[in-house]
Amino acid sequence: MTTPIDLSRVHMIGIGGSGMSGLARILLSRGMEVSGSDVKDSTPVEVLRTMGAKIAIGHKTENLSQLAEKPTVVVTSFAAIPKDNPELVAAHEAQIPVIRRSDLLAELMQGRTQVLLAGTHGKTSTTSMVVSALQAAGKDASFAIGGQLNRAGTNAHHGKDAIFVAEADESDASLLRYSPDIAVITNIEPDHLDYFGSAEAYFQVFDDFVGRITDTGTLIVCLEDDHAAELGLRALERGVRVLGYGGSAAVQKYAEIPVGAEILAEEVGQKATTVTVKLPFNESPEAQVTYELQIPGHHMVLNSTAALVAGEIAGAKVGLLAEGLSDFTGVRRRFEYRGTGGDNIRVYDDYAHHPTEVAAVLKAARDKVAAEGLGGKVVVCFQPHLYSRTIEFAKEFGQALSLADAVVLLDIFGAREKPVEGISSRIISDEMADDVDVTYEPDFSSARHTVAEMTNSNDLVLTMGAGSVTLLAAEILEEIQG
Repeated sequence: MTTPIDLSRVHMIGIGGSGMSGLARILLSRGMEVSGSDVKDSTPVEVLRTMGAKIAIGHKTENLSQLAEKPTVVVTSFAAIPKDNPELVAAHEAQIPVIRRSDLLAELMQGRTQVLLAGTHGKTSTTSMVVSALQAAGKDASFAIGGQLNRAGTNAHHGKDAIFVAEADESDASLLRYSPDIAVITNIEPDHLDYFGSAEAYFQVFDDFVGRITDTGTLIVCLEDDHAAELGLRALERGVRVLGYGGSAAVQKYAEIPVGAEILAEEVGQKATTVTVKLPFNESPEAQVTYELQIPGHHMVLNSTAALVAGEIAGAKVGLLAEGLSDFTGVRRRFEYRGTGGDNIRVYDDYAHHPTEVAAVLKAARDKVAAEGLGGKVVVCFQPHLYSRTIEFAKEFGQALSLADAVVLLDIFGAREKPVEGISSRIISDEMADDVDVTYEPDFSSARHTVAEMTNSNDLVLTMGAGSVTLLAAEILEEIQG
């Protein structure tokens, strides 16, 4: 049994980050003392200050002395904070324990029913749906999400009920620090190979995660994803309780896996998608529910189905969970509506940065435009994220983006990676279908004009990617309106 971490006085390096700031809010809500530092002021930093946190701008040794006594623990993100950070160095010299953000989250979840959402894609959306559905069902769960809930305007919360809902991030294997009572696997597809080195190592981390499920816990897997379903089969052999969800064909394909939820009908309308789901393992009169999902796309239907199963196992009533899903308005940067310009040109923003995600979002956009019946087209402004990912999946990105009618390709957002000589977004456009209108736009400041010139009445515009492309959504909307 691991020794509990003393969280009475916590210092957080990079406290303004989305993950760090959320956990800081939970700590403050529980009465802990919190100090921290960041490179600049921000809205999350100001919010934390109003809650009582002591936060310095800039990384300095003396930042560890903001509280009356020295911190009992220092929290850092090993990926984002260099080892020679002066606060890290000072913490080691003072023999103050240094932990990762995932360690802190694991500690905060102790003593609660842990609902962990994992998978290559869809973690944030599915986690958010679980939270929203539980809230509608009268459950005040604690949560930590990778994005902000549109309705709640926050990504973390300390709840009164003994339920904690959180994402389980596989990118650096930090999901292995948790012990879920309810674990959802949305899908598994090779990614983050810069960390894992091989697809086999990436797949293995999910098997290891299943091994962390409590003895009385439940694994919920998407039957429409072969890798997730096969993981479920292996878990059954290990004696884990497993429930699957998906459409009827997938349910029949993996008949060995007990059905948690079967999608009976899915009808795309102009404003919402009407979904009917049967929950065979539930013997109550609410074993079948129908709800309207405001966020388009079959992938979102699957995510909502997973949320139903997880929410019911956590103790909520299915009918109330379904009502919560009908009211769910989404997460920031997940098909987020940003506004409408002249001639009914709609602008949305999305975080998709992997070919599978790009394809799912563009298919949802096409279905939405088709349901409207106004003859609009789908225009996407895409910014590839990381040179390694772009090189690895150039062909797949080209195929996915070919689902759009017109594409503006920005240069690669390198993030933590240095540019690779001879590599640009053109390696994606070279893989795209000939009938797609593609423009390579290396000048970020000109992108707003380039996109606007490609739009016509009733078009749907998407800014897409994990980098700075999100800043263009407002600029494109302004250009269209002008």
